[in-house]
Amino acid sequence: MKPIVLAASAALLLTVTPASFAQDAAQDTMSFFVTSVGLGDGANLGGLDGADAHCQQLAEAAGASGGEWRAYLSAQGVHAKDRIGTGPWTNAAGETVANNIDELHSDGNNITKASALTETGGTISGRGDEPNQHDILTGSNADGTLSEGNTCGDWTMNGEGSAMVGHHDRMGPETLPTGTSWNAAHPSRGCGQEALIGTGGNGYFYCFRAN
Repeated sequence: MKPIVLAASAALLLTVTPASFAQDAAQDTMSFFVTSVGLGDGANLGGLDGADAHCQQLAEAAGASGGEWRAYLSAQGVHAKDRIGTGPWTNAAGETVANNIDELHSDGNNITKASALTETGGTISGRGDEPNQHDILTGSNADGTLSEGNTCGDWTMNGEGSAMVGHHDRMGPETLPTGTSWNAAHPSRGCGQEALIGTGGNGYFYCFRAN
């Protein structure tokens, strides 16, 4: 009986281990993700420093080794595109979402619902799902520069105000020309958690490894 059990165990290892290694390797080299959880206080992220710290914590917990992680967020005097390094960037599955800054901010990027994965490789629900959580905080224009007045007090407010959001699933109503933008779809209705949820979000944001 023991030889049979050992043989079955060895066979199981042979079939499971390569996939596990591939997943581990992809997460080890991951350089882009959408936060799987927000900070729970609306758009009050503790400023850029608090948002960056959240990215770093999630990345390290997921097994991404080394590097400095930055939130893709603009603030007064700061453009999101200038915070995230030069690329290329890959998700938790090892897929490239963009090779450089120019491609990231062009129609040639590969940010979709299927590729904008969380740090653990999960998928964020989008338009048509329940709940819809496709609004991703950016505070940015389509070119990655600051969207004036749309950063909820540089990510320190959880009441009145607004934050520019993108749609990670690149989907929106036909009446919204910018609805397919990953980083500049529309402003939120407010800065509080309920306001973000009300426009189809949950306080998530993009994280990039800057080096």
